[in-house]
Amino acid sequence: EFTITTYYRRPFVHLILYVFQNSILSGFEDRRSGLILTIPLCTEQTSMEELSATLDYLLSIPSEKCKARGFTVIVDGRKSQWNIVKTVVLMLQNVIPAEVSLVCVVKPDEFWDKKVTHFCFWKEKDRLGFEVILVSANKLTRYIEPCQLTDEFGGSLVYDHLDWLNKRLVFEKFTKESTSLLDELTVINENEKGSQADKDRSSESNIMPSFDPETVLQTGHELLSELQQRRFNGSEGGGGGTAWSPMDDELLAQPQVMKLLDSLREQYTKYQEVCRQRSKRSQLEEIQTKVMQVVNWLEGPGTEQLRTQWGIGDSIRASQALQQKHEEIESQHSEWFAVYVELNQQIAALLSAGDEEDLMELKGLQQQLSDVCYRQASQLEFRQNVLQSAHEFHMTAQDLSQQLDGLLGMLCADVAPADGAAIQQTLKHLEEKLKSVEGALQSLREKGQVLLDQMSTQTSFSYGKDDVSIENKENIDHIHNVMEDMQLRKQRCEDMVDVRRLKMLQMVQLFKCEEDALQAVEWLGELLDALLKTHIRLGDDSQETKVLLEKHKKFVDVAQSTYDYGRQLLQATVVLCQSLRCTTRSSGDTLPRLNRLWKQFTVTSDERQHRLEMASAFHTAAEKILRESPELAELMVDVEAYEEVETVGKGLLDRLTVPVIFPDG
Repeated sequence: EFTITTYYRRPFVHLILYVFQNSILSGFEDRRSGLILTIPLCTEQTSMEELSATLDYLLSIPSEKCKARGFTVIVDGRKSQWNIVKTVVLMLQNVIPAEVSLVCVVKPDEFWDKKVTHFCFWKEKDRLGFEVILVSANKLTRYIEPCQLTDEFGGSLVYDHLDWLNKRLVFEKFTKESTSLLDELTVINENEKGSQADKDRSSESNIMPSFDPETVLQTGHELLSELQQRRFNGSEGGGGGTAWSPMDDELLAQPQVMKLLDSLREQYTKYQEVCRQRSKRSQLEEIQTKVMQVVNWLEGPGTEQLRTQWGIGDSIRASQALQQKHEEIESQHSEWFAVYVELNQQIAALLSAGDEEDLMELKGLQQQLSDVCYRQASQLEFRQNVLQSAHEFHMTAQDLSQQLDGLLGMLCADVAPADGAAIQQTLKHLEEKLKSVEGALQSLREKGQVLLDQMSTQTSFSYGKDDVSIENKENIDHIHNVMEDMQLRKQRCEDMVDVRRLKMLQMVQLFKCEEDALQAVEWLGELLDALLKTHIRLGDDSQETKVLLEKHKKFVDVAQSTYDYGRQLLQATVVLCQSLRCTTRSSGDTLPRLNRLWKQFTVTSDERQHRLEMASAFHTAAEKILRESPELAELMVDVEAYEEVETVGKGLLDRLTVPVIFPDG
């Protein structure tokens, strides 16, 4: 009802200032209950166009009901010229002839008398359409109550035109902004309603209001508060001679402000819901975009990176290089997994507070994102396990290879042990080395089998890539080749260990034979020494001599056995030296020593044998003579028997004077 868009433009400030200078619509009534419009003129030249625009603006403020009661126009010409006053009055005829009931021209004292005689307004009443009277300022109360006139016309009306002007400025600004905002919010809300009805049609989500709704609402509430406060203060009566007029509600536009505020609040509430839906939709679209970014990268570049990394390397260095490359790939994936965690939290928050219509879509996004991320994480973990197994396999293979090289070096070195103990120590070291090699080979087989098992399941992550099965076959062949090569090397070393063991056992046997042969020589020497030093008695009678003779025979048998044992050992030594292809170190002089001792022993034992036999014959003969005639032995002796005893006894005595063995042996 009170729109004034025609004047709400850049020149409006000038017009309002001009209103302040030239026209006042005070909001109070004349005696006929019509509105009072005051036009104060000044000495300067007045622009009729601007005055006409100002009047048009002021007349647009009251309602049609108020305007139907008519206007009383006060033209204050006390500071102006007559021709300007006349022009203004005539202009009223063109601007508001129907609404004007009375025009009171306030004249200066004594200046217009002659001019008035040339132009009488009352004669022009029919042509003008309203009554015009010339009146002095002090006589204006004849037509208008003093309480409806300002003090410059002798009235008691307290009217602050600057305050009214500021409120009109606020009101015009609020009206313009709120009306524009209402139109925009209505369009936005309607578009949003249409976009929800037709989901295939993209909503104009970028449309934003030109004004901040909160600011406009705050401005309207402040304006309404001021208007209500003014009415409240005015209705309490009396102070300053001011009385409240019912038309103030219309002139100050309180109902319109309330109506605009109500409409604005309604549309703003709808707009807030629209914004919430937009925000939710925008957040959902942003999540969808990020989810697709994560999914596209993981299924694209991320998967391609894993597709190109299926080798296991052929050495520790190669496997370490592959592990380092895999760590770089994991680092890139970890950035996207961090985005996945953040998105998962956002989706979980939306699911806990989301609408029913968004739940399925959010759950679908969450499921898709989780499936892709978990699948990619499983591939990364699987690849890491494969590389770790390959690294351990190559480390074990390298360790086994070094052990085999060390064992082979020991087997290829010449063996020159000092004695049997050294040989036993060397054999023990070889056995420990071989046992360690067998343990390392068993560990290699186990790690190789683990790696082969992983290779057999690796194809399931290849996404149908044929090159992976080819490269997998190469990896499997490499693992088998390494294990077979190590097995062959270990078998060769075992064969060489067997040969070396046999050789060293023969050397042990050689040393043992040589040692036992020397022992036999020592034993034979001890027997000879005992024969020479302790076997000297011949017995006191035949019985004792026979016992000594039996012991001597046994003693000779022991020496014979010792000699034969030594001869056998020396013969075995010769055979072992021939087998080992080595020269004898001690058997060369051991055999002559053994033979020399044995010759000396046989000579000595034969001499001992003869002496014991002679002693036995002597004792037997002597005992016979004594046994036959013991009492008459000295008187009745058998000459022949005695001579025999004497001969044997002398022969024995003579033999005892000779050394058992001569110094030359």
